[in-house]
Amino acid sequence: MISRRQLLASAAVTSLLSRISLAQSRPKVARPMLISTWNNVEANEAGWKVLAGGGRALDAVEAAARVPEADPKNNTVGYGGLPDRDGHVTLDACIMGETGKAGSVTFLEHIMHPISVARAVMEKTPHVMLSGEGALAFALSNGFKKENLLTEESRLAWEAWKKEARYQPVVNIERHDTIGVLGFDSKNNFSGACTTSGLSYKMHGRVGDSPIIGAGLYVDNEIGGACATGLGETVMRSVGSFLVVELMRQGKTPQQACEEALRRLIRKTPDYRDLQVGMLAVNRAGQIGAYAIQKGFNYTLSTEGKTRVVEAAYYVK
Repeated sequence: MISRRQLLASAAVTSLLSRISLAQSRPKVARPMLISTWNNVEANEAGWKVLAGGGRALDAVEAAARVPEADPKNNTVGYGGLPDRDGHVTLDACIMGETGKAGSVTFLEHIMHPISVARAVMEKTPHVMLSGEGALAFALSNGFKKENLLTEESRLAWEAWKKEARYQPVVNIERHDTIGVLGFDSKNNFSGACTTSGLSYKMHGRVGDSPIIGAGLYVDNEIGGACATGLGETVMRSVGSFLVVELMRQGKTPQQACEEALRRLIRKTPDYRDLQVGMLAVNRAGQIGAYAIQKGFNYTLSTEGKTRVVEAAYYVK
């Protein structure tokens, strides 16, 4: 039988080895990096300017997320996002910094930059999440401008959808979806952001994984970060981003962690062939992981002054 003293000694050794492993995973020379889901070159370039100037990862991921939020041609995020089935553009977003603090907004209408409202929630309130009318009131009280986010293009698409009013997820619709951003700065700090207009023509009031800490996004400054894109309900049920980070904590590379997290999700999702989920992750060593259920998921990487779009590996062959 193992004595209490032996048990404590074993636990101490395990703790020491864990700390050594974490320390070894930290790069000796910081190499700023920014990655985002899908082809988001302009967004990455905006975030990279912050990192290249020695700025915080938190500022970089916010700057990157604001670009698609203001793009009327991107119908999955912010201004121009496709509405719910009642014609309302409702936005979700969250942000998480190097200290572990986080902010989130859900079911937010009329505000073009929900990611910045989420940051204000993190920095100006004792809360993590504000929703609906409360989130709107908070945004307006902090100087955000109320705007009409339903573009003519999105309105016409909604009018056409109403003729049949049939809900059906579309895999890799126009090869963009929820925007997740992960940043690593010159001070070895991680931050992340996630922003979306949610599932097209969803039920009024629906909230997906994007604003939920641990589902759409999770960052741990000792380990790294992860974010998700695709059908949010499946990611919520698996707490996908937190799972990826915890798998990295256990010693898996970001690629191994993304693959394992998606395999677990797939095992519990009988209709996985009819939907898409993509996971993206980075650790302190600067290793990147990306994996999706279906072919077509890609991500944008910025580091050492260069930005490129990379195709992710996938499960369904």
